[in-house]
Amino acid sequence: MVEIVNIPSEKMLAEFLRVLTSREFTEDRSLQCAEIFTNNSVDGVYSHGVNRFATFVKMVDDGFVKPNNIPSLKNKHAGIERWDGNLGPGPLNAMHATDTAINLSLQYGIGCVALSNTNHWMRGGAYGWHAAKKGFVFIGWTNTIANMPAWGAVDNRLGNNPLVIAVPFNDEAIVLDMAMSQYSFGSMELAKMKDEKLLVNGGYDTSGQLTKDPSEIIASKRPLPIGYWKGAGLSLLLDMLATILSGGLSTNEISKSDVETALSQVFIVIDISKLNNHSSIPGMIANIINDYHQSATEDEKTKILYPGERVLETRKNNLAKGIPVIKTIWEEIMRL
Repeated sequence: MVEIVNIPSEKMLAEFLRVLTSREFTEDRSLQCAEIFTNNSVDGVYSHGVNRFATFVKMVDDGFVKPNNIPSLKNKHAGIERWDGNLGPGPLNAMHATDTAINLSLQYGIGCVALSNTNHWMRGGAYGWHAAKKGFVFIGWTNTIANMPAWGAVDNRLGNNPLVIAVPFNDEAIVLDMAMSQYSFGSMELAKMKDEKLLVNGGYDTSGQLTKDPSEIIASKRPLPIGYWKGAGLSLLLDMLATILSGGLSTNEISKSDVETALSQVFIVIDISKLNNHSSIPGMIANIINDYHQSATEDEKTKILYPGERVLETRKNNLAKGIPVIKTIWEEIMRL
């Protein structure tokens, strides 16, 4: 039985700060990075928050993540800019790219920042929430190391290349944050730790049979693309676009190293306040959501939720009761 401890968000933030400042992060960069990891955990995305923190620190210790390297502008034309991440911390580079795209959208209506030579951004949805809560539409994606086979293949040539789409809604946001595999590896690792089965088939076992067992999928390294061939195709095109727009490395080139680094990412922000119907947009979104919520369900227990809706309840509970963390993971962080 996995033992869970509840950690107040303030305590988690303090521990992350302690660890990061001991590794030459400047004070402001330590705080921003610690806040991103903490907020991811508060929102219930433990796989890319508290559960991934020790791995992130190891990447710093091993020299793959450069604590105080900041992005540098390579070239720009109107509302599109190319930046080099200089192998700085992925979450900090991604937040910089998002804010830069926001500023471009204020000037041009739409801003696109393509980022090469960066590191894992952790939870892509963090940047969607950040932009959408300020009133902007956000579209972003990243490529990854090859960790998913093409449809009908048995070897990994694709990344699970997460895609994020976010839209402002009331004081919060509607945020779709999804990998191109049915389950992210972080989600499968968490299910494995808890000795839980997946809700639907998430990949293949070592015998080539579809399975809900995360341990089998991790062992076979054959996750299932979302929508089968459709997810595989979308993954391929996201990788192509990230590579083309950023001038960075493709999944194929990233995978020549055993370590997932020097990734390519794209951040697109749209300032919808510049649209001539901007005053009616909140009502349009509300009507769509109201209709969506009226979907007929299979049973009384099922609730139809829009992307990101569950996060709001999780955030409220975790702030009130503390963030649930697997005890061994928290003990590892305390030892860092």
